[in-house]
Amino acid sequence: MSQVPAATRTLRVLRFLASQPDPVPLERIARACDLPRSTAYHLLGVMVAEGFVAHLPEEHRYGLGVAAFEVGSGYTRQEPLQRISRRALAQLVDRTGHSAHLAVLHGRDVLYVVEERAPGRPPLVTDVGVRLPAHLTASGRALLAALPAAQVRALYPHADAFVDRTGRGPRSPSALRSLLVETRQRGHATEDGEVTEGLASVAAAVLDHTGHPAAGIAVTYPVDEQQVDPAALAADVRRTAHLLTTRLGGRP
Repeated sequence: MSQVPAATRTLRVLRFLASQPDPVPLERIARACDLPRSTAYHLLGVMVAEGFVAHLPEEHRYGLGVAAFEVGSGYTRQEPLQRISRRALAQLVDRTGHSAHLAVLHGRDVLYVVEERAPGRPPLVTDVGVRLPAHLTASGRALLAALPAAQVRALYPHADAFVDRTGRGPRSPSALRSLLVETRQRGHATEDGEVTEGLASVAAAVLDHTGHPAAGIAVTYPVDEQQVDPAALAADVRRTAHLLTTRLGGRP
């Protein structure tokens, strides 16, 4: 048990370095991770020796090392998020009769990583490997609504950051902020014809153990289908997102 605090500090440093666009100085790491300078120095020394951190002596900065890249590559190969979500998505499709998908945030886009098609439903653009503007999709909005406000501002600093598909959707940082406030208050995200004319979606975020949005789950349905109950669909999507959040060690 005496090693647990050291492990916690190590993971905290790795997570902080992974969130930075460039290597950072020791003082910033110590401050961000709430560590004494001497503790941060010795901890980084061990991490450098093990290859998880790279030291740039000329710049007096630290960044992620090759071993950290290998861990990330291993995660990609194993696809744990896809594995734990596929059955839940299939069950969601069976219950609702509509196609469902799981997407992750990639910059200002969402990347679709799991797609479960409902029989007899219209084809969708949200196939595995496809990227779409996050601010226009329900899954992207669910993810953005769960991010800290500062991170959303960094992603969308001005109107030039907004891509248009169908002439609908937010076109400015203030419009996006308003939409995300509504999304948080509602408890789920929506879009109506902003990706594909005639189709709408509802989505909810899957959170990891830190409360960070790991993925967005969405169901897409035809807007002219009168028997569709968007509120019931949204409730089912939220339940599925809560289930996967629990499986990831998060708290719904």
